[in-house]
Amino acid sequence: MPSLPVRRLLPLAALAAASALVLSACAGPASDSGAKSGANPDAEITWAIEGANLSNGKMDPQSSQLDSTAMVQRQVLDSLVYQEADGTFSPWLAKSWKVSDDGKTYTFTLRDDVTFTDGTVFDAAAVKANFDRIVDPKTESAQAAAMLGGDLYAGTKVIDPHTVEVDFTKPYAPFLQAASTAQLGFWSPKVIKSAGDQIKAGGPDVNVGTGPFTMTSYTANQEIVYTRNDDYAWGPDGAKAPKVKTLRVELLPEASVRAGVVVSGEAQITSNLPPSAVKSLGKDITVTAKEYPGLPYSLFLNEKYGVFADQNVRHAFELSIDVDAAVKQIFFGQFPRAWSILGPTTPGYDASLEGTWTFDPEKANQLLDEAGWTTRDSDGYRTKDGKRLSARWIAWTPVSDEHTAMANAIQSDLKKVGFEIKRETLEPAAYNEQYGPRTYDITDWDFSGVDPDLLRSHLGTDGFQNASVVSDPAVDKLLQDGLSTTDPAARAKIYQQVQQWNAENVAIVPLYVSSAITATSKDVKDLTYDLYGRPLFYTVSLAG
Repeated sequence: MPSLPVRRLLPLAALAAASALVLSACAGPASDSGAKSGANPDAEITWAIEGANLSNGKMDPQSSQLDSTAMVQRQVLDSLVYQEADGTFSPWLAKSWKVSDDGKTYTFTLRDDVTFTDGTVFDAAAVKANFDRIVDPKTESAQAAAMLGGDLYAGTKVIDPHTVEVDFTKPYAPFLQAASTAQLGFWSPKVIKSAGDQIKAGGPDVNVGTGPFTMTSYTANQEIVYTRNDDYAWGPDGAKAPKVKTLRVELLPEASVRAGVVVSGEAQITSNLPPSAVKSLGKDITVTAKEYPGLPYSLFLNEKYGVFADQNVRHAFELSIDVDAAVKQIFFGQFPRAWSILGPTTPGYDASLEGTWTFDPEKANQLLDEAGWTTRDSDGYRTKDGKRLSARWIAWTPVSDEHTAMANAIQSDLKKVGFEIKRETLEPAAYNEQYGPRTYDITDWDFSGVDPDLLRSHLGTDGFQNASVVSDPAVDKLLQDGLSTTDPAARAKIYQQVQQWNAENVAIVPLYVSSAITATSKDVKDLTYDLYGRPLFYTVSLAG
């Protein structure tokens, strides 16, 4: 198989040194550049994505935590500000903004030429309507509400039609980053008022924004069709109406199928590919990989339920896994193993943790002996007081082949030290029945995020993703300090302390740092990406 042309996007830390190159790649060119290059303005691009569970009421980024929700609905949802490749912020729906000296108030001056695709004017009242919806308990927002400051959010005030003020009870440093995301993007206030309860289910009549495309068709579990918004003239970096007429999003959960459609030409772009699928692509396919910022793929150990209440058992569990061997074998050396609960491209990553914990079954056995699990049953598993050392791992379907292989390797490693791991793959409803009351020992996921504040939801006492059920006043204080500290160096030190706390307490076991892998046909031109590695379609064109 010929080698593939691969473009690996630079991690955030390296972007400053190459800002001229990266910014020129991300900027939106003038609206007539597609015509000059010979691109077809009436073209249709087909984009294949995983898209699993979107049909389960996950079509609204204001209420859904799925990456795929934000990825697809970016086509219709604009934001107040845009985050550039170097991490800085530039105008979008807001022409300018200022932050009060005490860091509690953000005042945005809005554009006066923006309309939703149902004809509703975008103004300060629209901002307030959306932010009020996010914090309304009826919306059942978790991620977006946390990004809007959670308990720190004090409200949004309409100063005049084109000036809006967002207030917090304490300084809230991550707000601009949050305000650049689809999670805090804007639905039409008309829809919010008349059909707000239907936005989660999705459809052309309810998923109405100001974005570069309009949703014109949605077939659950099959496809979403977006059509160019010809009036669009307010995109990031000067982007105007897209250079393609139709963006057809095919929902294909199987990675091999997503790889196959871009090879066959049925799709021009495919996302969410694992390294194993890349090898099946031909020489005419370009592969772009971007290492995810945020929390690496990890195991969350429930320290308030079952055997993981014992810190020695948590340490032994971690040391029993040959992470290096599993990650290298399963991901062909393409994904690095993780050392911390933040990935290397995330601000505040603590590189000092690299190499500090490695596969050590001898030490694991010692710790389990010290914890009292000294006898073994006929199957070779450790026991104490007649009870087997066992942990139940619940996983949300669909589960990729790679994660199945990772789970098998972990189960095999743990069995060698006498630790039984029972794994259950559950449909979303069944998963939530156990996740809600936290009646499991282990669960797993990764979580992309550009700001380290994402750890607040995973380790804070009241964090909505606190799957390890951590409740530590010292950690809560660090997380709150991280919210209110505006100096980047000081914030980094705070989040390094949080990472070091986890390294000592082992609430979360990080395994590997994945990348967003996208494959494109040779006819696709000027496709750009956000900091999460998600394709952006403001400037893309199709040859011919």
